[in-house]
Amino acid sequence: MATDPITVSIRREVDPAHIAEATAWVQTGVNLANKYPGFLGSGWVRAGERSQVWHMLYRFASEETLEAWERSSERSWWLSMGEGFVKSERSRRRTGIEGWFDEPATGSVPAADATTGAEADLELPPAPPRWKQAVTIWLGFFPVNLVFTLLVTAFVPGWNELAVVWKVLATTLVLTPIMTYWVLPFVTRTLRSWLAPHA
Repeated sequence: MATDPITVSIRREVDPAHIAEATAWVQTGVNLANKYPGFLGSGWVRAGERSQVWHMLYRFASEETLEAWERSSERSWWLSMGEGFVKSERSRRRTGIEGWFDEPATGSVPAADATTGAEADLELPPAPPRWKQAVTIWLGFFPVNLVFTLLVTAFVPGWNELAVVWKVLATTLVLTPIMTYWVLPFVTRTLRSWLAPHA
Protein backbone atom coordinates (compact mmCIF):
# COMPACT_ATOMS: atom_id res chain seq x y z
CA MET A 1 0.00 0.00 0.00
CA ALA A 2 1.35 3.42 -0.96
CA THR A 3 2.56 5.61 1.85
CA ASP A 4 2.96 8.89 -0.06
CA PRO A 5 0.25 11.56 0.30
CA ILE A 6 -2.49 11.45 -2.34
CA THR A 7 -4.34 14.49 -3.64
CA VAL A 8 -7.80 14.20 -5.19
CA SER A 9 -9.04 17.02 -7.41
CA ILE A 10 -12.77 17.19 -8.16
CA ARG A 11 -14.71 19.38 -10.60
CA ARG A 12 -18.43 19.51 -9.89
CA GLU A 13 -21.28 21.29 -11.61
CA VAL A 14 -23.75 22.64 -9.07
CA ASP A 15 -27.23 23.99 -9.71
CA PRO A 16 -26.86 27.78 -9.20
CA ALA A 17 -30.30 27.89 -7.60
CA HIS A 18 -28.89 25.94 -4.64
CA ILE A 19 -25.72 27.86 -3.78
CA ALA A 20 -26.51 28.11 -0.06
CA GLU A 21 -27.31 24.41 0.24
CA ALA A 22 -24.22 23.46 -1.79
CA THR A 23 -21.99 25.63 0.38
CA ALA A 24 -23.30 23.99 3.55
CA TRP A 25 -23.04 20.57 1.91
CA VAL A 26 -19.38 21.05 0.92
CA GLN A 27 -18.47 22.28 4.38
CA THR A 28 -20.20 19.28 5.94
CA GLY A 29 -18.03 17.01 3.79
CA VAL A 30 -14.88 18.82 4.93
CA ASN A 31 -15.92 18.45 8.57
CA LEU A 32 -16.67 14.74 8.15
CA ALA A 33 -13.36 14.00 6.37
CA ASN A 34 -11.47 15.97 9.01
CA LYS A 35 -12.35 13.28 11.59
CA TYR A 36 -10.60 10.54 9.60
CA PRO A 37 -6.98 9.53 10.28
CA GLY A 38 -4.57 10.70 7.60
CA PHE A 39 -6.69 13.67 6.50
CA LEU A 40 -4.26 16.46 5.49
CA GLY A 41 -6.69 19.15 4.43
CA SER A 42 -9.16 20.19 1.77
CA GLY A 43 -10.52 23.23 0.07
CA TRP A 44 -13.04 24.42 -2.49
CA VAL A 45 -13.69 27.40 -4.70
CA ARG A 46 -16.36 28.45 -7.17
CA ALA A 47 -15.17 29.40 -10.64
CA GLY A 48 -17.16 32.65 -10.45
CA GLU A 49 -20.08 34.29 -8.67
CA ARG A 50 -22.63 32.98 -11.17
CA SER A 51 -20.70 29.91 -12.28
CA GLN A 52 -22.02 26.37 -11.93
CA VAL A 53 -18.48 24.99 -11.74
CA TRP A 54 -16.97 24.25 -8.34
CA HIS A 55 -13.43 22.99 -7.80
CA MET A 56 -12.70 20.86 -4.75
CA LEU A 57 -9.50 19.35 -3.46
CA TYR A 58 -8.63 17.02 -0.62
CA ARG A 59 -5.50 15.22 0.48
CA PHE A 60 -4.81 12.14 2.58
CA ALA A 61 -1.54 10.81 3.95
CA SER A 62 -1.73 7.49 2.09
CA GLU A 63 -3.80 5.32 -0.23
CA GLU A 64 -4.99 3.34 2.80
CA THR A 65 -6.32 6.37 4.69
CA LEU A 66 -7.90 7.80 1.52
CA GLU A 67 -9.70 4.53 0.84
CA ALA A 68 -10.95 4.37 4.43
CA TRP A 69 -12.61 7.76 3.90
CA GLU A 70 -13.92 6.94 0.42
CA ARG A 71 -15.46 3.64 1.62
CA SER A 72 -16.98 5.15 4.74
CA SER A 73 -20.70 5.25 5.44
CA GLU A 74 -20.36 8.95 6.36
CA ARG A 75 -19.06 9.81 2.89
CA SER A 76 -21.81 7.73 1.22
CA TRP A 77 -24.43 9.57 3.27
CA TRP A 78 -22.82 12.92 2.48
CA LEU A 79 -22.72 12.24 -1.29
CA SER A 80 -26.38 11.19 -1.25
CA MET A 81 -27.27 14.52 0.38
CA GLY A 82 -25.81 16.37 -2.63
CA GLU A 83 -27.71 14.44 -5.30
CA GLY A 84 -30.39 17.10 -5.58
CA PHE A 85 -28.09 19.90 -6.71
CA VAL A 86 -24.81 18.37 -7.94
CA LYS A 87 -25.34 17.82 -11.67
CA SER A 88 -22.08 16.20 -12.69
CA GLU A 89 -18.70 15.34 -11.27
CA ARG A 90 -15.19 14.62 -12.55
CA SER A 91 -12.25 13.70 -10.37
CA ARG A 92 -8.61 12.77 -10.72
CA ARG A 93 -5.94 11.52 -8.37
CA ARG A 94 -2.27 12.30 -8.34
CA THR A 95 -0.61 8.98 -7.62
CA GLY A 96 2.18 6.84 -8.98
CA ILE A 97 4.72 8.34 -11.33
CA GLU A 98 2.84 11.62 -11.88
CA GLY A 99 3.15 12.31 -8.18
CA TRP A 100 6.85 12.96 -8.75
CA PHE A 101 5.85 15.90 -10.93
CA ASP A 102 3.46 17.57 -8.48
CA GLU A 103 4.19 20.97 -7.04
CA PRO A 104 6.10 20.75 -3.75
CA ALA A 105 4.00 20.37 -0.59
CA THR A 106 5.08 23.88 0.44
CA GLY A 107 3.58 25.40 -2.69
CA SER A 108 0.69 27.85 -2.84
CA VAL A 109 -2.28 25.50 -2.69
CA PRO A 110 -3.85 26.29 0.69
CA ALA A 111 -6.72 24.30 2.16
CA ALA A 112 -10.06 25.79 3.09
CA ASP A 113 -10.48 26.48 6.79
CA ALA A 114 -12.87 23.88 8.19
CA THR A 115 -14.76 26.47 10.24
CA THR A 116 -14.79 29.56 8.00
CA GLY A 117 -14.82 27.94 4.56
CA ALA A 118 -12.16 30.40 3.36
CA GLU A 119 -11.65 29.80 -0.34
CA ALA A 120 -8.44 29.31 -2.30
CA ASP A 121 -7.31 28.56 -5.84
CA LEU A 122 -7.61 24.79 -5.90
CA GLU A 123 -6.68 23.90 -9.48
CA LEU A 124 -3.96 21.27 -9.54
CA PRO A 125 -1.33 22.26 -12.06
CA PRO A 126 -1.38 19.94 -15.06
CA ALA A 127 1.28 17.26 -15.15
CA PRO A 128 4.15 18.04 -17.53
CA PRO A 129 4.01 16.52 -21.02
CA ARG A 130 4.90 12.82 -21.11
CA TRP A 131 8.08 13.50 -23.07
CA LYS A 132 9.33 15.84 -20.34
CA GLN A 133 8.53 13.23 -17.72
CA ALA A 134 10.43 10.63 -19.77
CA VAL A 135 13.48 12.92 -20.12
CA THR A 136 13.44 13.65 -16.39
CA ILE A 137 13.28 9.97 -15.46
CA TRP A 138 16.07 9.15 -17.91
CA LEU A 139 18.26 11.95 -16.53
CA GLY A 140 17.93 10.37 -13.10
CA PHE A 141 18.10 6.75 -14.13
CA PHE A 142 21.05 6.79 -16.55
CA PRO A 143 23.80 8.07 -14.22
CA VAL A 144 22.57 6.00 -11.26
CA ASN A 145 22.37 2.84 -13.36
CA LEU A 146 25.80 3.52 -14.90
CA VAL A 147 27.48 4.01 -11.52
CA PHE A 148 25.79 0.92 -10.08
CA THR A 149 26.85 -1.22 -13.06
CA LEU A 150 30.46 -0.03 -12.89
CA LEU A 151 30.64 -0.63 -9.13
CA VAL A 152 29.18 -4.11 -9.11
CA THR A 153 31.24 -5.15 -12.13
CA ALA A 154 34.41 -4.01 -10.34
CA PHE A 155 33.64 -5.26 -6.82
CA VAL A 156 31.27 -8.25 -7.07
CA PRO A 157 33.12 -11.41 -8.12
CA GLY A 158 31.35 -13.41 -10.81
CA TRP A 159 28.90 -10.62 -11.69
CA ASN A 160 29.60 -10.96 -15.43
CA GLU A 161 28.92 -14.70 -15.28
CA LEU A 162 25.43 -14.23 -13.83
CA ALA A 163 22.43 -14.80 -16.08
CA VAL A 164 20.85 -11.61 -17.41
CA VAL A 165 17.64 -12.19 -15.42
CA TRP A 166 19.58 -12.20 -12.11
CA LYS A 167 21.48 -9.05 -13.06
CA VAL A 168 18.28 -7.23 -13.95
CA LEU A 169 16.57 -8.47 -10.78
CA ALA A 170 19.43 -7.28 -8.55
CA THR A 171 19.71 -3.96 -10.37
CA THR A 172 16.00 -3.13 -10.15
CA LEU A 173 15.74 -4.23 -6.50
CA VAL A 174 18.56 -1.89 -5.53
CA LEU A 175 17.82 1.05 -7.83
CA THR A 176 14.03 1.32 -7.56
CA PRO A 177 13.99 2.63 -3.96
CA ILE A 178 17.02 4.85 -4.67
CA MET A 179 15.23 6.37 -7.66
CA THR A 180 11.89 6.71 -5.86
CA TYR A 181 13.05 8.27 -2.59
CA TRP A 182 16.16 10.25 -3.56
CA VAL A 183 17.03 10.62 -7.23
CA LEU A 184 13.68 11.47 -8.84
CA PRO A 185 12.61 13.95 -6.14
CA PHE A 186 16.00 15.68 -6.52
CA VAL A 187 15.85 15.74 -10.33
CA THR A 188 12.26 17.02 -10.43
CA ARG A 189 13.07 19.78 -7.92
CA THR A 190 16.09 20.77 -9.98
CA LEU A 191 14.07 20.82 -13.23
CA ARG A 192 10.92 22.38 -11.71
CA SER A 193 10.98 25.55 -13.84
CA TRP A 194 11.43 23.49 -17.02
CA LEU A 195 8.78 20.90 -16.14
CA ALA A 196 6.15 23.48 -15.13
CA PRO A 197 7.21 26.87 -16.53
CA HIS A 198 3.81 28.48 -15.87
CA ALA A 199 3.19 27.01 -12.40
